[in-house]
Amino acid sequence: MRAVIPYKKTKAKSRLSSVLTLKEREEFVESMLKDVVNTLSDNQIKNIDVLTTTSNSIPDNLDVNVITSEYGLNEAINSYLKNIQEPILIIMADLPLVKSNHITDIINTKKDVVIVPGKGGGTNIIYLKKPEKFTVKYYGSSFLTHCNIAKKNLNTVEIYDSFMASTDIDEPNDLVEILLHGQGLSREYIEKKFKIDDSKGRLKLKC
Repeated sequence: MRAVIPYKKTKAKSRLSSVLTLKEREEFVESMLKDVVNTLSDNQIKNIDVLTTTSNSIPDNLDVNVITSEYGLNEAINSYLKNIQEPILIIMADLPLVKSNHITDIINTKKDVVIVPGKGGGTNIIYLKKPEKFTVKYYGSSFLTHCNIAKKNLNTVEIYDSFMASTDIDEPNDLVEILLHGQGLSREYIEKKFKIDDSKGRLKLKC
């Protein structure tokens, strides 16, 4: 099987701009990408493709296949899937809390498709045993959209319910989850800049 990671480094994570500079955001997304790749490698997934718009945004020491595309997210992934003849795991690059046991659970499914929902109705991970029978459509309420696409194509579907796998990092408060639950390079990066403020009820980020 293979895994593919859509990845954008240039001007990444604008919603974190209130707490991280552009340079810091680009460094941070690189750390998250490395965490995701390391988790996949721990599961003996050797064929890892990173789908990006610019090849020079990928660290040289990362053991992945770099695929560049000038298309937007949906067009790029759907074009990629047309050439895949084996099970594929589509996993977003901003999931540093995903652990090896999550990947093991997902790829050992008895269903045709596994969908991991993200916050606010998004989609964080899709596992496809038969990628030629699926089309992605991210943005908006993509989780429900992907469930409907799978069912219309007569695929059996498993919804994988996991806090860690559903926590994508987009907002400043999401960085708290990395400090609480993270273990990799992303946590090391954020720990250098922030701490947790536990002085008033719900935990918050503190410089």
